[in-house]
Amino acid sequence: MANTTQKDILSRLGDLGEEALHKLPDLPGGNKLMEMMNQSRTRLDDVQKRLRGLDVLETRVNDLEHRLAKLEQPAAAKKSAAAKKPAANKPASS
Repeated sequence: MANTTQKDILSRLGDLGEEALHKLPDLPGGNKLMEMMNQSRTRLDDVQKRLRGLDVLETRVNDLEHRLAKLEQPAAAKKSAAAKKPAANKPASS
């Protein structure tokens, strides 16, 4: 029963909101508000498209960082191995 009551409340709220949106253009300044809402929706869509493009770039940057890390690891190992030179033999004293 609680579930049906909740559905009734939600459907009533939805109906009231829909009714308010239909009456909005009749109010003073309502047309301006509707235009602003439509512009906001368009701008939000543009921002979402840009963010999707950033996801692709972020993936590429992560791949490049991994490749760079792999390239740097052997170089560090070679430098440490090359830095160690065998000690020179001491001349024999007679």
